[in-house]
Amino acid sequence: MNGIDPIELNLFSSRVSAICDEMGLVLKRAAFSPNIKDRLDYSCAIFDINGEMLAQADHMPVHLGSMAYAMHSIVGDKDWMQGDLLVLNDPFLGGTHLPDVTVISPVFLDDSRLGGFVVNRAHHANIGCNIPGSMPISSRIEEEGLVIPPTFLFRAGVLQKDSAQLLGIADNVLTGDFAAQAGANKIGRIRLEQLIEKIGWTTYLENIEQLNNFAEGISSAAISKLKPGTYKFIDFLDDDGCGTVNIKLAITMEVISDLVILDFTDSSTMVKGNLNCPKAVVAAASYYCFRCLMPSYTPACHGLFRNIEIKTCEGSILNAKRPAAVAAGNVETSMRLVDLIFGVLAKASPEMIPSAAQGTMNNIAMGLIDKDKGSRWDYYETVAGGTGGGPTFKGLDGKHSHMTNTLNTPVESVEMHYPLRISRYELRRQSGGRGRNRGGNGIIREYEFLDDAHVTILSERRITSPWGLLGGEPGDLGKNLFNDNPVPGKCSLNASKGDKLTILTPGGGGWGSPSRMS
Repeated sequence: MNGIDPIELNLFSSRVSAICDEMGLVLKRAAFSPNIKDRLDYSCAIFDINGEMLAQADHMPVHLGSMAYAMHSIVGDKDWMQGDLLVLNDPFLGGTHLPDVTVISPVFLDDSRLGGFVVNRAHHANIGCNIPGSMPISSRIEEEGLVIPPTFLFRAGVLQKDSAQLLGIADNVLTGDFAAQAGANKIGRIRLEQLIEKIGWTTYLENIEQLNNFAEGISSAAISKLKPGTYKFIDFLDDDGCGTVNIKLAITMEVISDLVILDFTDSSTMVKGNLNCPKAVVAAASYYCFRCLMPSYTPACHGLFRNIEIKTCEGSILNAKRPAAVAAGNVETSMRLVDLIFGVLAKASPEMIPSAAQGTMNNIAMGLIDKDKGSRWDYYETVAGGTGGGPTFKGLDGKHSHMTNTLNTPVESVEMHYPLRISRYELRRQSGGRGRNRGGNGIIREYEFLDDAHVTILSERRITSPWGLLGGEPGDLGKNLFNDNPVPGKCSLNASKGDKLTILTPGGGGWGSPSRMS
């Protein structure tokens, strides 16, 4: 390792990862919304001076992979100063969808030398959309809420009044979840400054280079295990909620020694609904899938991605152009991209890849806006389902998987904060696909409304089932019921007191022939 002790390099990797973990703990403990403090819908990371990922916590893959792809363009053209805090959510300028708000803080040494950046991204249930939960059935990005371009909220430590007004921060005092995000970055900045001061600037830079080279070596080894060749796979999204059905997602994967080229250019053009996503989300799904092929000790840094080339077609559902709607692209399309990439990987190495998981996040957004009283409440959550069976394991029951790594909101938290009652919450028995290793079971979650509310559902796998592998059977389709009557996978509803919404999430696909069930 060119003179750097492997033990010291491992300690360095652990130290920078621990900083991200501590940032996440601060964000969780300081946040007000159940979305962050209970569901843990946030991510924290460190980037070097060039905007390349140095470390991340094991938070949300869709957040972190997209940040890894887009940070270079975000930070490269700014005149950074000590005490800056940059805020953005624009999906076409490095974001994912509008509820995911990113805050970036530079780290300086001796008030002059830029040492890197600490970053966190968290989901806000109210981002200024006129539909509660800020996850509407939309056809333009402006319908989804406030679009925040890269904007300095703090400049050289001073709160910017215009920026604060843009974000609806009253009296120039940073409060709520924005304050929690700023606090997480503050502790990250302090800890990274302390680390650099302790080991020295030169050693710090050497460790970054060696860490990236080490990760690249692991990535090369993992890709080299795939059978060289060209492979194709196709999957279909159910619909976009605006009339387009059977939306094609296609991939051609070329494996050349330790290099892999992922070509998504044969996928559908942009759709009217909000399943479109920026290329950064495609990168996030791609990076995640290949990270799953690597050992657990692999450092999560830029070197991991050097051997993965991604191709998309501008103006497609996987490289959307403004003003396309993207709210569900970050959640539903990203999940199905994982199925797509794992599907093509299974052709190159079937003994390594599990069957499809539920393939949806089952997004539930609800609330009420009372303009006469000047009040509103917003609630948003995703609901877990089954994961796919694999070569040596059964699928997991009721698990958030792949591009989401959140928790289900505890029943006690839902009922304490909102006029809702969770009247049913259980595993959906026998919903996982049969196989030598069965797929995991989905969940049944039922909401009883204690007051009027507007509800939006954005869900998938209600028409096309999670597939099995090598003779394994598909998992059960998901179902949405309103007062026991079926409703579409993507819809808006007006609920009254006493109404019930029931979500039955998909099971995972089975792996291997059921005739050899263990």
